[in-house]
Order: sequence, then C-alpha cells, then structure tokens
Amino acid sequence: MFVRDYMSTSPITIPVNTPVLEALNIMRNKKIRQLPVVDRGKLVGIISERELLTVSPSPASTLSIYEMNYLLAKMTVKDVLVKDPIHVPSSCTIEEAALQMRQHRIRCLLVVDAGELVGIITQTDVFDALIRTFGLHRAGVRLVLEMDNKVGALADVLMVVKEHGLNVLGVACREKDDGKVHVMLRLNAANADELLNDLNGRGIKVIYNN
Repeated sequence: MFVRDYMSTSPITIPVNTPVLEALNIMRNKKIRQLPVVDRGKLVGIISERELLTVSPSPASTLSIYEMNYLLAKMTVKDVLVKDPIHVPSSCTIEEAALQMRQHRIRCLLVVDAGELVGIITQTDVFDALIRTFGLHRAGVRLVLEMDNKVGALADVLMVVKEHGLNVLGVACREKDDGKVHVMLRLNAANADELLNDLNGRGIKVIYNN
C-alpha cells in the first residue's frame, strides 16, 4: 500500500498573502482542516484551522468588533503558517505515513515528488487504507487465530484455507510477548464452519469468529 493510492490529488492551495479570514472561509466551505500555502507556485508551508483560530481575538478581548475585524483583515497566513512542513513522496508506504503522523502528532502529510506538491494524505485516508486492507468493506468471515510464532506457521494456515477453496481478503499479524502470534484472516465466505473444524482438528486455536 502506497500513499499515491490513497492521497487526495490536486489539493486546494492558497497564496502566502491570503487573509486569515479568507483562509478560514475556504476551509469551512470546502470542509477541510488544512491548506498548503504556496508562493509563486512554490510550496512554502501549511496552515491548519487550529492555527487560524488561535490567532483570532478572544471573546474576552477589550478590542471593539471593528478593531478586531481591522486586525484580522490585515493579517495573512504568512504570519501564522508552519514553514518547512513534514512531507513524504508518493512512493511512501501507508504504514510509514501513519508512523510519521503519530511521531509528529499531525493530522496530515503533504505529498511532494521532485519538489512539486502532488497531493495530501490525511488520517482519514490512512484509516480508509487500513479498512480496505483488512477487507472490512466487503462481506465475509473474520477469524482470529492464536499460533506459535514460528517459521511457516502462517503458510500452514493459508494452505488449509486453500484446501477449503476459500479466498483470503485480508491478513494481519500481531506478535505477542508470550511467544504466540495472533493472525487475523478475512475470508470471502458466508460460512466457515468446515474450516473451523479442520483448524481445530489440526491444533490451531481459533479465538474469534464473526
């Protein structure tokens, strides 16, 4: 799974001299929370709804409504943008993109190839990729197996699945601290009772079936 398969292409951008209020209106009208900022076609930063709201005067401010509007009309995104935003190439994997978001505590990543902004990927896009990987958008049976963490364990299970003529829609593994591994299988089947009996008969523990 790569970022290029899930990113939003041709993202909406704003010039660096865009007034703060105008940027906020664009976000609200387009229902987005971040906007890349460009200067003469070159990416110079990113601005989020959170940053724009923090520069708005507090309701407790002693400024009059006219003074506040005057100040906001003069303020542009150049004054509050995040410079040199974290970005990834379109060839980046989804898991690496998720790790970058988690480590830097950000909600999106700009996608840049050869110095050119080609897209943007958000947390929602990453979630969609994971849902698709696990096959949750398709009908089928979901199994979670507990097995010894050893070479060939997954291959043995997949061979049993193949013997029953079932197609695997998704696979995920989670290593445990006790030398065991949990394996999630999403199968293209309405019923997997025969497979369950076969797995149990071979000593493969099924801890979840839905």
